[in-house]
Amino acid sequence: MTDSVRTQPSELDQLPDRDPEETAEWAASLDAVARAAGPRRAEYLLRRTLEHGRHSGLALPALTESDYLNTIPTAAEPAFPGDEAMEARITAYTRWNAAAMVSRGSRLGLGGHIATYASAAWLYEVGFQHFFHGKEDGGGSGDQIYVQGHASPGIYARAFLDGRLSEQQLDRFRQEAGGDGLPSYPHPRRLPWLWEFPTVSMGLGPLSAIYQARFNRYLEHRGIKDTSRSHVWAFLGDGEMDEPEATAALALAAREGLDNLTFVINCNLQRLDGPVRPNFKIVQELEAQFRAAGWNVVKSLWGSAWDELFALDTTGALVRRLRAVPDAQFQTYATRDAAYIREHFFGADPALVEMARVLTDDKILECFRYSRGGHEPRKVYAAYRAAVDFKGAPTVVLAQTVKGFTLGGGFESRNANHQMKKLTVAEFRTMRDLLELPIPDSAFEGDLVPYARPAEGSPELAYLHERRAALGGLAPARKVVAKPLPMPAEKPFDALRKGSGNQEIATTMAFVRLVKDLMREKETGKRWVPVVPDEARTFGMESLFPSAGLYSPVGQTYDPVDRDQLLYYKEAKDGQILNEGITEAGSLADFTAAATAYATHGEPMIPFYIFYSMFGWQRTGDQFWALADQLGRGFVIGATAGRTTMTGEGLQHADGHSHLLASTNPAALSYDPAFAFELAAIVKDGLHRMYGEGSELDPDVFYYLTVYNEPKRQPAQPAGVTDEQIVKGLYRYTTSDGSQLQILASGTAIHWALDAQRLLAEDWGVTADIWSATSWTELRRDALTCDAARLQGEDRVPYVTRALAGAPGPVLAVSDWMRSVPDQIAPWVEQDWSSLGTDGFGLSDTRDAARRHFRVDPESIALAALAALVKRGELDPTVLAKARERYGL
Repeated sequence: MTDSVRTQPSELDQLPDRDPEETAEWAASLDAVARAAGPRRAEYLLRRTLEHGRHSGLALPALTESDYLNTIPTAAEPAFPGDEAMEARITAYTRWNAAAMVSRGSRLGLGGHIATYASAAWLYEVGFQHFFHGKEDGGGSGDQIYVQGHASPGIYARAFLDGRLSEQQLDRFRQEAGGDGLPSYPHPRRLPWLWEFPTVSMGLGPLSAIYQARFNRYLEHRGIKDTSRSHVWAFLGDGEMDEPEATAALALAAREGLDNLTFVINCNLQRLDGPVRPNFKIVQELEAQFRAAGWNVVKSLWGSAWDELFALDTTGALVRRLRAVPDAQFQTYATRDAAYIREHFFGADPALVEMARVLTDDKILECFRYSRGGHEPRKVYAAYRAAVDFKGAPTVVLAQTVKGFTLGGGFESRNANHQMKKLTVAEFRTMRDLLELPIPDSAFEGDLVPYARPAEGSPELAYLHERRAALGGLAPARKVVAKPLPMPAEKPFDALRKGSGNQEIATTMAFVRLVKDLMREKETGKRWVPVVPDEARTFGMESLFPSAGLYSPVGQTYDPVDRDQLLYYKEAKDGQILNEGITEAGSLADFTAAATAYATHGEPMIPFYIFYSMFGWQRTGDQFWALADQLGRGFVIGATAGRTTMTGEGLQHADGHSHLLASTNPAALSYDPAFAFELAAIVKDGLHRMYGEGSELDPDVFYYLTVYNEPKRQPAQPAGVTDEQIVKGLYRYTTSDGSQLQILASGTAIHWALDAQRLLAEDWGVTADIWSATSWTELRRDALTCDAARLQGEDRVPYVTRALAGAPGPVLAVSDWMRSVPDQIAPWVEQDWSSLGTDGFGLSDTRDAARRHFRVDPESIALAALAALVKRGELDPTVLAKARERYGL
């Protein structure tokens, strides 16, 4: 480009030119090519020169896009190692059964998705036949396969072929209420022997896959398990990549050289309602995005039918035209006749008009309707082989397909095919003939389409099992090997049970001290995985830096600025802490990988994910749901919790609602401990339930604990208060003689309640008992269980009802959370009920001012207690006006 048309200065303008004459000769040569052969030829030479330079090791900037062609030309494809005809027959069966299963289920109005797997069948089958390692392969972890959610019917169809599912089970697709049905999508909690990873919440699959690949390296670098043979495969849709989480961690994967990771993006150019990029090209956009992030990109766009066309393209006109046509127009070509394609595609360039003269209509239709790189096993195999052989960076395979492929003209490339749930019998017969399946007409019963499976001992099934045996067993598969961990010694827990004496410490610091001691345990210490989104110092965790180290795959390549200090910033290849930077989504993806390592790798890990205020449940609630689906185990710590404990932070920090959000997740056991000794009891219970031996409770849960940054004297565990009471969610902390009411408080609110107890006694002669409600949510769940049991004839009384039985006076509940949080238990409290909470937006101010604003300070609690007694007729109503005046309320 000459100076006269350059629009931006080049960085090269700032560098001295050692040989201006030579530079001018290069520029003149380029100008000469452009004049003689045209600008296209000049562009071509420049691109090839840049590519050659990069391959030669020169430090040149990467090209973010290549031509709209296959990365691996036909002549360079490796030999296909399998029996292509045999694999085609197996793939035909999976295509058929996937479509039959969804169509049969649609008679009940259950729905299902056909078109996604139809387009991606070969992308999966080539993997199953030649790449996906099972859990019996050497180390036992195998590969981790993230299946695109809408492709689940195809995976069920393959499990039917390999003998793991029956016809009866296929007929229970999307019918789970009876307990023996198949879930709609990959849901490990619903089908734990098959599915490993929940992926249908689009965007979470790619993010989770990256952090899973990263956690595999973490396990290896820390000497816990050799994961060098495990490969992570993530199957994604091109439309799915618009979700921000889908591309959020691309740079991390490249930066850490995760060549144990392959994305396979099914580029059928369609999202749910129409084209992904109607006026543009999604493949080129994705290529640029991944290349810019540092990934290796392999494109498999065109099938072998295009080879003849590319051979005729001596001027580059075809390549230019393919690059110029927007995706929506290309979809239209796939549905129109040859005359339309001749006019609208080939007619755009005289060179293409000449090319079209030698092409038959059948050839044109074959290319534009069916011949895609993602539909030919040789093309897919070449792409996958290039991916797994590439070292130093992750790979993305961009495979172009036709959505609804082989389902007939009514499905293929149609905008509405995502909503189309079944084929007619006539369409199934056409599909049968296309796939050459041996299904007689007599097998059709009215509108009921038959399933098809080769006979036992057939060559097809023998081949399928032979290939899977060679790759280490059936896949996908989730396999849990019982490996309980020994319980740690009592000493770390006893330290918290004794209290802090005269020292004031926040419960955040108490938890960190506990974990630090537990990480020293000989048997289990190395299995703790601290996960922090760049707030470790805020939580007082810097003491862990030099002892545990922060994980980095390259170790520490610099001298930290605080190297001469005791608590310096230490990174190490075998570091234990995952300090993720400012990414709650990435941190929770890391936590999920660690929380499910007991199943993925047969290695139980104990992750704790500590986050700041509301930036856990509020920001990543969808991931917490996926964590529950994946049966994750571990500790989630909501630090700087509550609406009023963070002085001066304000509306977007003050968290008064996360416990309400957490209460919606059935796998989350939520606790709001007030004291350090309560933390000890809850953590010990969690270790026993999730990782120990002998617990009768469901281990597939995770514990959510909220801790506070407000320093307080931590009392010793009172005599008579048991760990069981703490874990159940409620116990009486203090008792007053002749008490007139009961005040229930959680978390930091118990300190306000204790102050209110004193005010009531000193100012009004009213006595109150104080109860610590460690878990409003667990109290409610116990009550719901009892209600359900009573409907079945069992005489069960909720724990909260039994605990409060006989306690005199009304009950007043208070917390640093919305009133809806303690109000969860109101139906099972027999006494008169009232509550205080921090409803509304947070605000910036001192703790005392914020608490007065929300009317949860000690004086407000005292007033509410008096009001409850006035309502019962136990106090003169005039006491309320006196109290308001006395306390300035």
